[in-house]
Amino acid sequence: MSKRGRTAIVAVGGNSLILDEEHQSIPDQYRAAAVSSHYVADMVEAGLTVVLTHGNGPQVGFILRRSGIAKGLVPEVPIDYADADTQGAIGYMFQRALYNEFRRRGLKRQVVAVVTQVLVDRADPALRNPTKPVGAQMDAETAQSLAEKLGWVVQEDAGRGWRRVVGSPKPKRIIELDIIRGLVAEGHIVIACGGGGIPVVADAQGNIEGMEAVIDKDFASALLAHDLSADLFVVSTGVEKVAINFNKPDQRWLERITLTEAKRYLAEGQFPKGSMGPKIEAIASFLEPGGERSAIITNPPNLGRALSGGTGTHIVPG
Repeated sequence: MSKRGRTAIVAVGGNSLILDEEHQSIPDQYRAAAVSSHYVADMVEAGLTVVLTHGNGPQVGFILRRSGIAKGLVPEVPIDYADADTQGAIGYMFQRALYNEFRRRGLKRQVVAVVTQVLVDRADPALRNPTKPVGAQMDAETAQSLAEKLGWVVQEDAGRGWRRVVGSPKPKRIIELDIIRGLVAEGHIVIACGGGGIPVVADAQGNIEGMEAVIDKDFASALLAHDLSADLFVVSTGVEKVAINFNKPDQRWLERITLTEAKRYLAEGQFPKGSMGPKIEAIASFLEPGGERSAIITNPPNLGRALSGGTGTHIVPG
């Protein structure tokens, strides 16, 4: 018999662990994870079984930068292994923080992090047109030199220097889905699909291998929410609510909108590709089947209030 109750997928950005340039150390990141965990515990205390997903962009960048600095001394770290490293490390941060938070509150819930592989299509056009920046910024000369030596694709990054770019294919299937589903059914709090999952492709025999690519964590989280038949999909980001006409005189905060309205705003260009656009697209894919599901976009301190309808942008089918 299922012990899970209502299920919520909560997608936390990797940038939420980096408060500013002065607080990037591992202890700093843990303290930031502990803050987010406090608000996740509010959701658990309210009766939800939470599956936590997270980004890993800055953390993978740190790993690749360390790997580059140590080039010639130790073997370089491929991106799929860097993804796996961050799933373990960030998963550990949230596991420990949630364990301590649950102990303080007397909540008898177990937390488990699952290293998660996500199947992508080898023929996905995004793999032939890499656009996702990874790793540190470099000057043009260094970037071109590494591109020639290592076969990288490099691009100028919005005036901030040059960076390696990789493909960002759409997620097709979560390899460890049955394991995650079983843990959720038992009422455990699961950390999964970190960084969008480790991208893997399958050969003709069904064997899988890792890819030098990055999956958008919001798309992977939406797929997980769909496959688990979750009741709620929460995207935790840097703003309390979503706005249209952002930073314009007629800016308007959105409190409750339908899927149809969200898709119309997206088509109008209200949600840029580099910020809110992918989050709205991911939510749309989750809500498309209809039913009693819903989604919320808000920031970590307002998770509790958003659950009770006090804030956040609520998106519903229709």
